Amino acid sequence: MRTVLLAVHAAREEAAKVAAAFATEMRAAGIGVCVLDTEADALRSAGVEDAQVVPAGPGAAGGCELAVVFGGDGTILRAAEMCRGTETPVLGVNLGHVGFLAEADVEDLQDVVRGVVDRTYTVEERLTVDVTVMVAGEVVATNWALNEASVEKAARERMLEIVVEIDDRPVSRWGCDGIVCATPTGSTAYNFSAGGPIVWPEVSALIMVPISAHALFARPLVVSPDSTLAIEVVGEQSTGVLWCDGRRAADLPLGARVEVRKGRETVRLARLQAASFADRLVRKFDLPVAGWRGAAERRREGSG
Repeated sequence: MRTVLLAVHAAREEAAKVAAAFATEMRAAGIGVCVLDTEADALRSAGVEDAQVVPAGPGAAGGCELAVVFGGDGTILRAAEMCRGTETPVLGVNLGHVGFLAEADVEDLQDVVRGVVDRTYTVEERLTVDVTVMVAGEVVATNWALNEASVEKAARERMLEIVVEIDDRPVSRWGCDGIVCATPTGSTAYNFSAGGPIVWPEVSALIMVPISAHALFARPLVVSPDSTLAIEVVGEQSTGVLWCDGRRAADLPLGARVEVRKGRETVRLARLQAASFADRLVRKFDLPVAGWRGAAERRREGSG
């Protein structure tokens, strides 16, 4: 039996209602529905019936054809944690603000239903990063991220002193608020807010962007996906915090070393239509494109 996992922003009543309407359509098409134990009560109250309840956490999406998410990018990132390593793609329905990871808006629910029922969606493999934290030469934490791993100062009143290394060679030392190590998928998230470049998702690369660095050279860096990025916490009083996708944290004492590499596992995102990334940028960021004539218009002008 075909089965989809529902993941919702449970604190938003609208998300539960839309998910319930989707679940009704799935049952009518003979497709089973799984829900997370942490969201089961909210979805049951919204009208989701006869759903299989699974424990929330890594691997929760195992055996499901899709994880369909109703919420914003934060909810999609949470669903990615449960899909990682299961081969289950994530399909996001945006109920947040920009919702760059989402494939559809809530107004497109019937398109989502048709795409799932008819299996007309495609799947993209997205690069992730694996993160290792070492103190005194010993590994004290490991983590991963789809969007970015960021090293940030622990105290608001104190600057973070770091030395950056790429492929075992020192590159620069900065006093800063932090540094972002992003994937192409995350280039439109924290990386974008920090002044980093937008990178098309099919480009395989890693991005490093210092945050509010006090230095003449503090430019974003785009490096090979086979490179190893390392950040060491230096200075007399520096301490930091590692954040992975803004969700999972680890303290960084003085002398801590953070290594960021291309992830061993990808995250799979489902797409309903073959829209170009440029079109997605324009739509999500509401970019001004008035005056663009297009190839067809230029050809008409040339033939005239």
